[in-house]
Amino acid sequence: MISKPDILNAKILIVDDQEANVRLLEQMLSDAGYTRIASTMNPRDVSGLFRQNQYDLILLDLQMPGMDGFQVLEALKEIEPTGYLPVLVITAQPGHKLRALQAGAKDFVSKPFDLVEVQTRIHNMLEVRLLYKQLENYNKKLEQTVAERTAELRESEARFRRLTELASDWYWEQDEKGQFTKVYGPVLEMLGITVDNLMGEPRENNGTHWNKSEYAAFKANIAARRPFIDFVYSRTRPDGSEQYLMVSGEPMFDSSGRFIGYRGIGKDVTESMRSKQYS
Repeated sequence: MISKPDILNAKILIVDDQEANVRLLEQMLSDAGYTRIASTMNPRDVSGLFRQNQYDLILLDLQMPGMDGFQVLEALKEIEPTGYLPVLVITAQPGHKLRALQAGAKDFVSKPFDLVEVQTRIHNMLEVRLLYKQLENYNKKLEQTVAERTAELRESEARFRRLTELASDWYWEQDEKGQFTKVYGPVLEMLGITVDNLMGEPRENNGTHWNKSEYAAFKANIAARRPFIDFVYSRTRPDGSEQYLMVSGEPMFDSSGRFIGYRGIGKDVTESMRSKQYS
């Protein structure tokens, strides 16, 4: 929320070629408690002043010699082509109101001034302007936070990958559709399979038989997006001997919490399983 001190401390620029109007508005704003009030009677100075000070509100007279308020609006739009242009126009011509809004002004007041109306419109416009700036700053901080977290995640994943490559026979990653995106290690050559069917349906291959119940349980973990640690499944080789594989894996999510795939490690634990069986 925007506090009253924030509104009263907002930066305001008065643009009018009539000194009496400038003094009237300055006095009105000062009496209302506004503390940062500037003014100019030269419309050609407005763009430079806005670039330098980034006013939260510009009170702009439309009828001025040399450069009218519509031309000032066009110049300001070049400075902030996609931003919120904080301009409240002042006009004695009813037909100018719609044109001014179409030119980028956010509101208008009519001459002669109704001071209560002017104060209300100024307060409302400043509240909207400051909320817009607050949201803009929040979005910038959010983008920065996301960028920082993404960099941290990439660094963490790189460390994880390096460690798992050293500690296991293979490392793998899948996308959200189950397609392999990364596989490291000699397991493909060791098993005589390719990336495309590494996690495919178990099938006989040159006399090799997977343990179907174990393999089905393994695949169920993947399908349910559950993490698993040291899951062991086996297959029977052509010579009748058993081969045991141990795998660990976890689902991966992006910064918004969307599931993006799986990653894991695996190794051949045949020798250790035989040792347990004969011990």
